[in-house]
Amino acid sequence: MLAVEFGFPAGRYHATPWDRQVNEGAVEWPPSPWRILRALISTWYHKAQGEVDETMVRRLVEKLGILPRYYLPEAALGHTRHYMPLFRSPLNGMTSEIFDTFVALEEGTKLLVFWPEVEVSEDERMALTLLLSRLGYLGRAESWAEAKLVDDPGEANSRPLEGGDALPDGYEGVRALAPMLPRAYQEWREAALESHKERRLEELRERAREKGKPVEKVKLSKKDVEKIEQNLPVDIFQALHADTGDLKKAGWSQPPGSVWVTYTRPRNAFDVMPRAGLGRPEGDRLTVARYAVASQAPPRLTDAVSLAERIHVALVSRSDGSQVFTGCDDSGRPLKGHGHAHILCESNLGLGKGRRGEITHVTVYAPMSFGPKERRALDGLNNVWDYSRHDVQLVLLGMGQPENFGGPDLGRGECSILAEAKTWVSRTPFMPTRHPKATRAGVPKRDENGLLIGGPEHELRRLLELGGFPSPTAVDTVFSTDLAGHETRWLSFRRERNSGEGRRAGSMGYGFRIEFSEPVRGPIVLGYGAHFGLGVFVPDVNKEGNVAEDMEANQRG
Repeated sequence: MLAVEFGFPAGRYHATPWDRQVNEGAVEWPPSPWRILRALISTWYHKAQGEVDETMVRRLVEKLGILPRYYLPEAALGHTRHYMPLFRSPLNGMTSEIFDTFVALEEGTKLLVFWPEVEVSEDERMALTLLLSRLGYLGRAESWAEAKLVDDPGEANSRPLEGGDALPDGYEGVRALAPMLPRAYQEWREAALESHKERRLEELRERAREKGKPVEKVKLSKKDVEKIEQNLPVDIFQALHADTGDLKKAGWSQPPGSVWVTYTRPRNAFDVMPRAGLGRPEGDRLTVARYAVASQAPPRLTDAVSLAERIHVALVSRSDGSQVFTGCDDSGRPLKGHGHAHILCESNLGLGKGRRGEITHVTVYAPMSFGPKERRALDGLNNVWDYSRHDVQLVLLGMGQPENFGGPDLGRGECSILAEAKTWVSRTPFMPTRHPKATRAGVPKRDENGLLIGGPEHELRRLLELGGFPSPTAVDTVFSTDLAGHETRWLSFRRERNSGEGRRAGSMGYGFRIEFSEPVRGPIVLGYGAHFGLGVFVPDVNKEGNVAEDMEANQRG
């Protein structure tokens, strides 16, 4: 057996999977076999070429090309958010926001990688020991690492999943990039060469047809063949040298010589509670968890209901059916009131995003508060699939109470849904839960103020009163919301859940501007689908004075 121990002196491991973008908030954990071998080769080139010959490195790479097993220590996900300057014209002087997500590890914890079937000679062990002692980082350059050989790695908790095997209970599957074995690579290369030659030959024949020349005389030149062969490394050792940027520019969907392997990983791999959460006093209630959203194809705010449903399913699963997330008691009956979780989506221009009206943040709000079980579920929620099958990454920004997050300054990451304001306006369509009332003769019933009983405005006022809000001084109808500078009418929104039995009065959506005599604290979410992002109100930037100035300044910045 051969085993390597990795320590991370800074307590962080930064590495983005090959098929992901850095802003998606995805971390490669465990480190892929492909990455580990590339790190050893890089260390040899830069720090040990004069002491270890290439033949020895090739032997080590070949032996370590067998899929390893891992022991993953307790860890949590963390992130930093910063702005990178854009100096290329015409963006000179502007910035781009970067999410840098990493695995956070307690001091002294070690990652173990071992190959149970691999045996090495004394010379190979000495060479590998030297390379490991000089390895400075694993993953990105800021992911400082220390590595050494160990004799007893203990038990693995992450291993490759054999084809057809089911995932063990308590585990999830994660993809990792691994090298082909040498013989498999040679077979793949021969087939790839023939395919590339045939493709090039077909291109030349097509040109000949366009020019009216005989196709049967078209052949590949010596230069064509040499160029094709140069683009395909001669062996797996050379394939591991390929620069990632060059491969992506050349259109490779993955490095030549690599394969995707599914590894098992404990479902609670990132369930360590943040220190701040553990240190909270017993009476300090947490009612808000706020996330930043990243995806290669972010869903738009018009699809808020769909994304909220996926997040709801994930939280129910991770919390083992907690009432805070299901909204039902242990017998399956709905809880009274609306104290369980609301999943509210935001599209914030002030962070330089939302150019298509995409969802930039998600806030989970539960007045009944989150206990330890719910906090673990929220802390472990890092990605979901939306209904268009795109992977949506969620980066937890923090937990607290509405006043900890609410405010108009989107540039500082504040949440307008949780702000204080006198005037509020619909951000997503309000869906009444009752139908208008009429007499047996068909005459509409009206209240003492002349409002149609059960009509949209009457229903809005009724729900505000049930929610404990003061009676509004004015209610006006609005027909749309502004998404990324475009007027978006309520019919453009998804207005029905894919599952569930919520009560609604028809499929029409409505919008309102509500004025109160004094500022009130959000969230104001009302009507059908309120727990899934419908009926959301935000401060009206045109009515709130300083709020408008702050938000406009953020959008200009």
